[in-house]
Amino acid sequence: MKRREKDLSRQKPLFKNRNTFTTRRENSATRKDGINIRRKSKMSYIPKTISEVVSEFLNRTTFLPAIQREYVWGTYAIEKLFDSIMGDFPISTFLFWKIKEENKSEWVAYEFIRDYDAEAPHNKEASVKGINQDIYFVLDGQQRLTSLFIGLKGSYRYFYYRWHKTRLYLNLLKEPIKDDNPEELTYQFKFRADAQPDPRDSSPQYWYLVGDILNFDDAEDAKRSIKQQLAGFSDHERDIANSHIGRLHSRISTARLLNYYEEKSQDYDKVVEAFIRANTGGVKLEYSDILLSTATAKWANLNAREEIHSFTDDLNAIGNGYSFGKDFVLKGCLYLTEGLPIQYKVKNFNRTNLEKIENAWPKIKDNLEEAIQLASRFGFSDKNIVSKIALLPIAYYLGKLGAKHFVTSSNKEDVRNQLIMQKWLALVLLKNAFGGSSDTTLTNLQQVINEQPDFKSFPYEAMNKRLNIEASFTDSEIENLLATNYSTKYSYLILALLYPERDWKDKNYHEDHVFPKSEFTNAKLKARGYDDAKIAEYQKWFNCILNLELLTDRENLEKSAEDFGDWFASRDANFKDRHAIPTLESYDFDSFLEFIEKRRTILARKLKAFSI
Repeated sequence: MKRREKDLSRQKPLFKNRNTFTTRRENSATRKDGINIRRKSKMSYIPKTISEVVSEFLNRTTFLPAIQREYVWGTYAIEKLFDSIMGDFPISTFLFWKIKEENKSEWVAYEFIRDYDAEAPHNKEASVKGINQDIYFVLDGQQRLTSLFIGLKGSYRYFYYRWHKTRLYLNLLKEPIKDDNPEELTYQFKFRADAQPDPRDSSPQYWYLVGDILNFDDAEDAKRSIKQQLAGFSDHERDIANSHIGRLHSRISTARLLNYYEEKSQDYDKVVEAFIRANTGGVKLEYSDILLSTATAKWANLNAREEIHSFTDDLNAIGNGYSFGKDFVLKGCLYLTEGLPIQYKVKNFNRTNLEKIENAWPKIKDNLEEAIQLASRFGFSDKNIVSKIALLPIAYYLGKLGAKHFVTSSNKEDVRNQLIMQKWLALVLLKNAFGGSSDTTLTNLQQVINEQPDFKSFPYEAMNKRLNIEASFTDSEIENLLATNYSTKYSYLILALLYPERDWKDKNYHEDHVFPKSEFTNAKLKARGYDDAKIAEYQKWFNCILNLELLTDRENLEKSAEDFGDWFASRDANFKDRHAIPTLESYDFDSFLEFIEKRRTILARKLKAFSI
């Protein structure tokens, strides 16, 4: 799918000295790719009128490839595009890919959106079977062409306090006064529910449905069609209206404003290169968009685009929610399909490999889902899984294990194996084991798993050896871990290691300050009579692991911001050991620094004794 053209409603002026219409993306591409610009300067562009392209091309012979991302422009961006067209500003060029009739069945085509609905914004798959000629895919210009299609032939439905279904209108009575502020539109285009004047606006109004201009071959006929409706306005206002209609007709139906270049190659790799070159700036073009397009075109029985989008959504709905992307799923496809290279490259998504992935797709889904469900049940959240690919070796092992209902099993051996995986995942994330050459790391772990005589136990020792990490922490590592702050990406992982006997499954644990953080403000510490040095010491340690514990959601709700001494006095006999609370004569607030020093010794000892 294609890198999104920016939503013009959210960017700075599109005009450069008011004599060219271009997005910053295009400027960026021009600056970055001098070679491509020189090539383009020799290209032969084909000029067409807007009405010709909108009425005869879109969804008839011209479609979108799966490589394209979805439509993202808002109503103001469309209004601004039409204002630029009316103001004689160029709207840049387009890149079309010409596909020969005999090859059109090899590619999945999608329709341009005519009636945009924010509640269902997805492009529909197009049928090209009945088209007995060459067809075109738009590689560059989807956002602009869709905007023209919506503005001239469709509608735009969006939610703002309530749902609004609107169409594009032009106020024929607004004088085209140019403003020094490039954000101000010269003409008054507006998406509206109907043509009724706005009672809150006292200026002259006559709202003309922009798409009606397509009904007339001649501008004079268009003017005559509204002559009666304009009869009640002044001569000056009628002149403005007629001028607007004449200009609108000229810009839409007469002037050849749409210039496109045809990429005629039938070589997919060359077309992908052309697509990437056309989309080098702005929002980064993701490899997954290219690869997903390739898979969509080459899967025999399933629609890869729909399958992978839907499955990604399913993964992200597990537990409290995640943010896995298509890249993770596609990388998982390579990693979990036996005999495939795992490098994330277009060449590895060839027809043979994609056929293997399609055949393995049900198992791939099962293994990825099981790995994420297991991580979720142990409390790993989107925030603390700092390297998502660390889940892939677990998914690969689960595929080898082949045990049904392993994630929910209470069998003694299964539970032991689950806890090994939990500790291993926390360890490798804390040690940043996947921060270097991830493909090499993943390949090495895949080999380790395959070398096991059986798959009854997760081979963490051999995996750690291949990762060159120890299943323990040095003194300097422990010092850094204990200085980690509250609710950061590593804090939960560290706390999880400090509760080795805890029942994690399906429990919701909160990071909690032992001594309530609300008591550590400057004002409250000064009110206790502390000097600046003592205040600095209190504030240095209150927000780190040394003052943190994991409570169940119920315990955390009960504790709230209650004074720790009062809270501690009401806890059960095992509370102190469970949360590594040191023995003190007093647990009042003045004892905080003593608490920190003694708890440091206990927590350091626990981390030193860590083992999988």
